[in-house]
Amino acid sequence: MATENSNSHSGSKLPSKKGRIGLMILLLFVLILAAVFAYNYAFIKGQLGVGTAYGARVACSCHYIGGRDLQDCEKDFEPGMEVIGLSLNDDKKRVTASALLLASATAEFREGWGCVMLTEAEADR
Repeated sequence: MATENSNSHSGSKLPSKKGRIGLMILLLFVLILAAVFAYNYAFIKGQLGVGTAYGARVACSCHYIGGRDLQDCEKDFEPGMEVIGLSLNDDKKRVTASALLLASATAEFREGWGCVMLTEAEADR
């Protein structure tokens, strides 16, 4: 007759020592990554601000002056601008570029002026 081990926990299985070490290493990696992002946040946000302004201005000129499709205008972007998305408002003749929910910029086509960058207050109107 087999005897039951009274020390075994049925149903609740704790991770092995190897599993806990792997989990701790993963947690440490995530914390380091978060610290690096927090330390460089101002720089990252600034670069995204410049990139979105450049993207909005180039795409606005490409679309409204050059007469090209908005997706075709993305070919004019510099390498590294893949994170920037474009949206079009044909009623107001505006192109908005945004990146990772951290930055956005809007350019508007004005007859005789070309494409001009808008402030946040102007873009909200």
